[in-house]
Amino acid sequence: MSEDWSGPPAIRLPQGLDLHLELGPGPRQAGLEDALRTAVRDGRLGADARLPSTRALARQLGLARGTVTAAYDQLAAEGLLLTRPGAATTVARLPSAATPVTPATDTAPPVRHDLRPGIPDGSAFPARAWLAATRRVLARARPEDFGHGDPQGRYELRAALAGQLGRTRGVLTSPGQIVITSGFYQSIGLLASVLRARGAAELATEDPGHRTYREVVTRAGLRVVPVPVDEHGARVDSITAPAVLLTPSHQYPTGVPLHPDRRRELASWAHRTGGLVIEDDYDGEFRHDRRPVGAFQALAPDRTVYCGSTSKTLGPALRLGWLAVPPDLVRPVTEAKERADFYTETLGQLTLAELITTHAYDRHVRAARLRYRRRRTLLHQLLSTHPDFTPHGVPAGLHTLVTTPHPEPALLARCAAHGIALRGLTELHHTPAQDRPGGLLIGFGATTDHGFARALRALDEALPG
Repeated sequence: MSEDWSGPPAIRLPQGLDLHLELGPGPRQAGLEDALRTAVRDGRLGADARLPSTRALARQLGLARGTVTAAYDQLAAEGLLLTRPGAATTVARLPSAATPVTPATDTAPPVRHDLRPGIPDGSAFPARAWLAATRRVLARARPEDFGHGDPQGRYELRAALAGQLGRTRGVLTSPGQIVITSGFYQSIGLLASVLRARGAAELATEDPGHRTYREVVTRAGLRVVPVPVDEHGARVDSITAPAVLLTPSHQYPTGVPLHPDRRRELASWAHRTGGLVIEDDYDGEFRHDRRPVGAFQALAPDRTVYCGSTSKTLGPALRLGWLAVPPDLVRPVTEAKERADFYTETLGQLTLAELITTHAYDRHVRAARLRYRRRRTLLHQLLSTHPDFTPHGVPAGLHTLVTTPHPEPALLARCAAHGIALRGLTELHHTPAQDRPGGLLIGFGATTDHGFARALRALDEALPG
């Protein structure tokens, strides 16, 4: 005869963990067997996990000890449990399900040397300074600091950024005009959604430029309009959209800064038309031959959104970015942020604020700048031995654009055969065409110093001539 019976929601394992068992209606022994069998097969009871003694489990579940013993014996007979006299009952080690072997379809050589552009050296992350700042933050944290955050961002970080950006990049802003985001990827998505809600239909972006960000803008419902780039940066006179996304300090990917005449022309366009300039200052801290060019935002602070993040200075894993926006955009951008993900995680914001206010952030950037400058010099020394390859752009950032008469696809294939990961220029154009000159974007940030030396040797072998 069977009866409706269900046990308590969880049992206590010998290691102090609770395990929830679904004990359904039916005979008690069969219900216990099924619950334990399911826990083993779905991984909640892993290999070698100790089970309570029959006496302890019977007491927890209100069962007869014989019922538990019989259930253990049955599962041991099935090979799921191991029972030994005088020892705890444990979960058996089960062989993994065989994975069908399928023929490999990807025959690309493995990547051994990472020379992709725009990636910082992860081994240089200031872990000790970050840990010390985190400890100080936690030591003085209040209970409310562990609750829900402010969609606009923690005031401590916004205040620290307002001072730091003004001091190092010439940005004219205040804590009340800064919105903290989860990186530039989110920043451009928020701005595009705000522009769309305000009736905009188009956003101009540089050609060539970041393909990923064009895709973000398109998903927000805006049409992307190309702005040609030449040796003086973006052709400001070709802007027809009500807003434009630019990289004035170090154009991506050509590496040229926006010419001073065009900076003034851009500021005049913004004030004359009411247009909005979105300034992506993606690696403005890393000028290697002189002081970095100041942010464009200072020429038209009421018509410019300044965008920055920790992705190039500390690392993209932090997912911390910021927008310095004109006063009329503070509320709509903050509301868009709240709709997107409520707020950016708080403890990381407080730790970054501590890093900035104690000047550990500045010290790290100075050390990183020196490291990348040395690597850029080594790269250009190598390129000087290959006369068919011409580097472009000012000494800045984390990459160099190289043009050559050699076909770009063949070069990329040669580099891949040597285990080198980098990028081609053609894919960054709005509409790649056969008549456009090809090129390589060679990064010098992603690897360690030793790894970069090995990558240069591989690159030397891969480049023809």
